[in-house]
Parts: sequence; structure tokens; C-alpha cells
Amino acid sequence: MAESPILDKHMNEVFDWSDSDMPVRDALWDYYMEANNHDTKATGKAMDKYLSMSTEDIKADAEKLLK
Repeated sequence: MAESPILDKHMNEVFDWSDSDMPVRDALWDYYMEANNHDTKATGKAMDKYLSMSTEDIKADAEKLLK
């Protein structure tokens, strides 16, 4: 399965509640970095799942975590 293009879209392109021009991938990375006390390895592991998730699942998960 190919990586979803939603990861590279800006938050404000994907979500009507966001005014951020940060890519979804970066917003999720920042979220996990904070949650993992800035542990890059733990954040990388947390982000791995998004490489094989469907676009719909990524969008739902990002909205749950970032809204």
C-alpha cells in the first residue's frame, strides 16, 4: 500500500477547523514529540502506522488527536 498523500497536505486544506498551513505529517509529528517527552525514536515508532493507514483513517486519527 502506498503512503497516503494526505500526510503532505496542509492542515487547513484537510480540516475546516484548522487555520494552520503546516502539513498533516508535521502536525502529527509535533503532537507525538510532545506526548513522548521529545523522544525521537518513540515518535518515529508512533508515526510508522501512518505510512500504511488509509487516507480516511489518517484523517480520523489526526482529527481526534489535533482538534
